[in-house]
Amino acid sequence: MKTVEELFSLTGKVALITGGSRGLGREMAIAFAQAGADIVIASRKLDACEKVAAEVEALGRRALPYACHIGRWNQVNDLVEAAYNHFGKVDILVNNAGMSPLYDSIVDVSESMWDSVLALNLKGPFRLSALVGDRMAKGSGGAIINISSIAAIRPTKNEVPYAAAKAGLNALTLALADTFAPKVRVNCIIAGPFLTDIAKAWNMEEAMKRFGENSALGRPGEPEEIIGTALYFASDAASFTTGSLLTVDGGYRK
Repeated sequence: MKTVEELFSLTGKVALITGGSRGLGREMAIAFAQAGADIVIASRKLDACEKVAAEVEALGRRALPYACHIGRWNQVNDLVEAAYNHFGKVDILVNNAGMSPLYDSIVDVSESMWDSVLALNLKGPFRLSALVGDRMAKGSGGAIINISSIAAIRPTKNEVPYAAAKAGLNALTLALADTFAPKVRVNCIIAGPFLTDIAKAWNMEEAMKRFGENSALGRPGEPEEIIGTALYFASDAASFTTGSLLTVDGGYRK
């Protein structure tokens, strides 16, 4: 039987994290490196990826910063090839990149906005999971973690395209868990409100009042509070967990 330390260790693993240069993605990248993994940090801005890569390397792990628009399949294809060429494998894939643009009313949602939201939040994760998951299934296995949102299960008028995309990501989790079984585990974190860069656009006084009224813990999450769940799904501690949709939202009710 493995010790607790061995169950949660990622020593010898390679993790590819999209949206890995900031917010929840950066937190997971640093935590996975601390647990022993080498990291592929992917986002649209190479300089931001390089900063996180330097942090990973300072922890004694290897890192590959890579600029990629996850909503574009040709760039996703290139990302996968770069990761495998550099490290020879990917053991953990985290589909974290996402966006939810603002709009004044539902009729203001343009076709291009709709397409871009669905591309980044759903199409890209599908393609990346298909490419990496297939190699995992034909090799030594692995873990895929999708980062969804409570908007997928409790959508509001302010995030209709995003909610639809994340609901699709939830469904994708279940479908891919079946597709790649038994060697690849596919799970999903349904994230609530976290104090990442997106919080800069909030009216903080109104937001804190809303969280106080509508969540059991009465506050938004700190970015590092995603780590425990992500590390569980990534590690051998979750060896009997797949097709799971786990809500991490502080008991958000509305």
